[in-house]
Amino acid sequence: MKALQIKGYGEIRKNVFLDEVEKPQPKEGQVLVEVHAASVNPVDYKIVLGNLKLLLRLKLPAVFGYDFAGVVVEKGVGVAHLEVGDSVYGRVPSESPCTFAEFVAVDAEIVSLKPKTLDFIEASSIPLVGVTTVQVINRSNLKCGDRVLIHAGSGGIGTFAIQYAKAKGAYVFTTTSTQNVGWVKALGADRVIDYKKEDYKEIAKDLDVVYDTLGGQYTLDAFNLVKPGGHVTSIAGGIDAETVKALGLPKIIQWILFFKGLKIRKMAKQKGVYYNYVLMDPNREQLEQLTDLIQVGAVKPVLDKVYELKDGVDALEHQQSGRAKGKIVIKIR
Repeated sequence: MKALQIKGYGEIRKNVFLDEVEKPQPKEGQVLVEVHAASVNPVDYKIVLGNLKLLLRLKLPAVFGYDFAGVVVEKGVGVAHLEVGDSVYGRVPSESPCTFAEFVAVDAEIVSLKPKTLDFIEASSIPLVGVTTVQVINRSNLKCGDRVLIHAGSGGIGTFAIQYAKAKGAYVFTTTSTQNVGWVKALGADRVIDYKKEDYKEIAKDLDVVYDTLGGQYTLDAFNLVKPGGHVTSIAGGIDAETVKALGLPKIIQWILFFKGLKIRKMAKQKGVYYNYVLMDPNREQLEQLTDLIQVGAVKPVLDKVYELKDGVDALEHQQSGRAKGKIVIKIR
């Protein structure tokens, strides 16, 4: 089968190639999915650059990619809720990226039936951003009427998170550039902050939750915007102590990650704010909850551009550019 493979770490164009690789076979409890589409996420190009080598140890060359939508063509022993011919979607585990390929073998327990209202391209754009957002919102204890800041409202995560937070009844602040203000407002955000003209720190105050998608100084600044007892929940900042332990990494790497997060944990304690880092864990129940919301029109996919598999390198470079409005998808068949 054809698949995108990483041959080494570094510049995308020099290290990612379309190759012929062995077609996987489903094991007990797995399904083999003929992949029709796979969406691209920032984690994908960060893997190629080598930014995640401490957390993800791949044996190169390696197929990568996390989101997928397609059709079940085989199933292993013990699979009860799926049948051959079912249209499905999902996100593979963090330690096993493999979806930029014509077929993927995946544990059936993390695969859900595709929303009937979406085609394969649209469906493939949902799992990572959707389930990540569900887990962030759950960890943040977001309630109806809470005030939440979601950074980067025009990105893949932002476009989905705005809709999901509004569906939960929150008052949503978000940031974007001048040309995207009206477009992001149409997604449902209550206050869109043009970061080229306005200082979000002067506007988004007295918050219950910050959904930190950017990391770095944005994570630290969040503690000055949240009420005591509020939540800063990050997918890009320092890893919290609980997550470091849960990853089961070698002790030396645990210590490195632990010390990298010291400043954040100290600030959280000083401000009386909860800090959590969310490393998304595939969850079929949460994906099925999103399916229900999608099918009643409460949230919808937002697509930027669709590429063919042969142009996968271009798709990854587009994602790396940071200029995508919504999700980038690779059409595989």
